[in-house]
Amino acid sequence: MSLVTTAAQPSVPAHVPPERVRDVDLYNLPGAQEDVHLAWKRIQDEAPDLYFTPRNGGYWVLNRAALMNQVWPDHERFSSAKAIGIPNIPQMPAQIPIEVDPPQHRYFRHPINVAVSPRAIQSFTVEARALAIELIEGFKARGECEFVAEFAQFLPITIFLRLVDLPVSDRPWLLERAELMVRSADMVARMQAYQEIVGYLDGWVRKRRDQPGTDLISQILQIRVGDRPITHEEAVSESALVLFGGLDTVASTMGFFARFLATHPAHRQQLIDDPALIPQAIEELLRRHSIPSLGRQLTEDMVLDGVQLKAGDRVMITVCMHGLDERAWPDPLTVDFKRNVQDHLAFGKGVHKCPGANLARAELRVFLEEWLKRIPDFRIKPGEAAVSATGPVAGMMHLPLVWPVQSA
Repeated sequence: MSLVTTAAQPSVPAHVPPERVRDVDLYNLPGAQEDVHLAWKRIQDEAPDLYFTPRNGGYWVLNRAALMNQVWPDHERFSSAKAIGIPNIPQMPAQIPIEVDPPQHRYFRHPINVAVSPRAIQSFTVEARALAIELIEGFKARGECEFVAEFAQFLPITIFLRLVDLPVSDRPWLLERAELMVRSADMVARMQAYQEIVGYLDGWVRKRRDQPGTDLISQILQIRVGDRPITHEEAVSESALVLFGGLDTVASTMGFFARFLATHPAHRQQLIDDPALIPQAIEELLRRHSIPSLGRQLTEDMVLDGVQLKAGDRVMITVCMHGLDERAWPDPLTVDFKRNVQDHLAFGKGVHKCPGANLARAELRVFLEEWLKRIPDFRIKPGEAAVSATGPVAGMMHLPLVWPVQSA
């Protein structure tokens, strides 16, 4: 990594020490297409524990687990308000509830917690299992599939669309816009995708206000923020954020899980021989293949890692760096299904911990259980390659799998 000196890049603020500057563009990491996590690991090994990149508006990057553990729960000094997106789009409304700090945050968070309660997850798990079996049986006899399009972007997204009671037929259109929102460095493209989603949801929010149901959008409309009802704009914003989260994160995580198992037959056999190990394996795979990067903004001047930071500075938490940090996890690149991984950050921590974490875990478990029962021996198709992508949410874009087909 070379220091940034090109005139095309924004200037580095005067309070940033030159030795802390690195030219890191999260939308264009060298080697990310082949393996986005190893691309980030190479940066972690070379860069300081806390470094500044002038790319995408300029911000600090937390490079080590200890700093993330310190920053993540400190919402008073590291605010989420208008800080999540990299780069920041000034004209974009706050993404509720993730860009709302306490105490208002809890009002917006409540209906999501209810929608993914343990009882609700039981029902969704039954649906997910039936759908998983249907999908796998649909291509099993073929001996191959493109995992992302034929499974990962179908199972969790279909379940999510049922949660919000939106037409499953809208899935391809919604996926295209979600992809732009989470992986495009083009602010104009991101804003256009967001506006299209907002326009789409505006009509649904109005419809649910007139004809409420039991879906999550209807529950969002019942929110009271203190002594006032949620506004229409807030309801659309929260529905949009829920939509983006539901459309991308679990699908991407499934892709990374599938690639790992396709290339590590011994680990795959462990789970086949002992399915009771699957819940622990999920936590270890989440630790090893975390996908989000989230922004924060300083509310006051402070010293962090021996460096003076200023109020208004932006800080990015690249969660995969936590799971890849050898100071926190011995031999972090090695997957060990018996490792104690209770403190991984794949779903965050504190007030902004992902509310859909338990639903995601349930869907990942269904995937592993039903896939390994039916397709125990699979690998990446010879002559082709898995393709991953970087951005605020890392993703698996293409994963061609093959397996032996038993003759009738």
